Amino acid sequence: MRRFYSYGPVDSERHFCVERRELREKCFKNLTDDPEKGGHFFTMWAPRQAGKTWLLWQVREEIEKQHKDRFIIGSMSMQGTVFREGDTEDAMLPKIPFLMKETFQIKPEAPEDWDEWKAFFSKNGGLFDRPVILFIDEFDSLPPKVIDRLVTLFRDMYLKRDEYLLHGLALIGVRAVLGVESERGSPFNVQRSLQVPNFTPDEVGELFRQYAGESGQKILQEVVDKVYEATRGQPGLVCWFGELLTEKFNPGEGKTIDLLIWKRAYGSALRREWNNTVLNLVKKARSEKYQPYVMELFASSDIPFNIDAEWCNYLYLNGIIDTETSADDKGEHADICRFSSPFVQERLYNALTYDLMGDRLPILALEILDELEDVFGVDSLNLPALLRRYKDYLKRLRAKGLNPWKGQPRRADIHYTEAVGHFHLYAWLRSAVGRRC
Repeated sequence: MRRFYSYGPVDSERHFCVERRELREKCFKNLTDDPEKGGHFFTMWAPRQAGKTWLLWQVREEIEKQHKDRFIIGSMSMQGTVFREGDTEDAMLPKIPFLMKETFQIKPEAPEDWDEWKAFFSKNGGLFDRPVILFIDEFDSLPPKVIDRLVTLFRDMYLKRDEYLLHGLALIGVRAVLGVESERGSPFNVQRSLQVPNFTPDEVGELFRQYAGESGQKILQEVVDKVYEATRGQPGLVCWFGELLTEKFNPGEGKTIDLLIWKRAYGSALRREWNNTVLNLVKKARSEKYQPYVMELFASSDIPFNIDAEWCNYLYLNGIIDTETSADDKGEHADICRFSSPFVQERLYNALTYDLMGDRLPILALEILDELEDVFGVDSLNLPALLRRYKDYLKRLRAKGLNPWKGQPRRADIHYTEAVGHFHLYAWLRSAVGRRC
């Protein structure tokens, strides 16, 4: 039986997957376009574990099926291309023969310069006898100087396509393919951009229908809905939760995967489970450069989304934030920053709370023997009574000479950021009532 898989490109014979026909067709048309006049040079981008490499494989397979004799198709990965600190862009040249052998099963002599490399694709005296369609995966792995050099040459080949056999080109990555890290801006102004989107609710449902059909085990629709709501359809996270629900937290043969199982899996994913995609997001959010912006997003719900703001496009392109269009009282629409999913938001909040406040409070959150009897009613929660205890906690800290704000981030006007208070209150609530809520 197939299984959920979130550790790289899925194999439809071994893993549950959705076809994404529309996306595949769009990519296919971009690359082939007019078989006689040439395809497009374009960028394919998305955060980690969004299905970029899988899409590459699928489109390549379709091109081979329809145009096997017309095109030479190559898939080149830059993931294993290593550079030392201080290397110039020319350090790429000796690596090209091995890359060409991996990609096209030919091994030319190392080019002496970049013009000689460009000549590999020439119609006159080049290495190929037919038009070439080239995928370059993990393009972000290359140093910025090498990226700039390559895309400049690709652009020149596109503009002089009567002289070259490079029919279509797809550069695949996260940020560099859009020119975000290049001093020259966009890689080449002849390119199109294709974003790999998240799964739709129907696509998430299809994955779990496949599981139910092959396993014979029932999974409640409410659980499938929760998976989509928590992840917003991010492919890597959807498949990871699918794995947790159907394997690690599976209640057993003949038993239904219900909301209780979902709560156990989700709670464990927040606090205990290892996932490289999530750890990568947490690491980026914790960085000294971007942490203040992430913290501010927790304190303000109306921060404008601006792709020209470096912090904003970094968090967006790496899958930490997304954009949402909202209308004000006058009916004016604006794009606002939102976290990419509730799960990512909660995981980041837990991580940053730990960074700012530690894993335990310096004194007890509540007075000894305080049972919170006036806080928790039968069907109500007395918030004023709860907040009085928080204020009492701050007084007890002050009485002991403890300053919870010492060393915390400040704004430009030297006042503490509002987010610091949010994180401190959350840390207190977690300690005071976490076991009951």
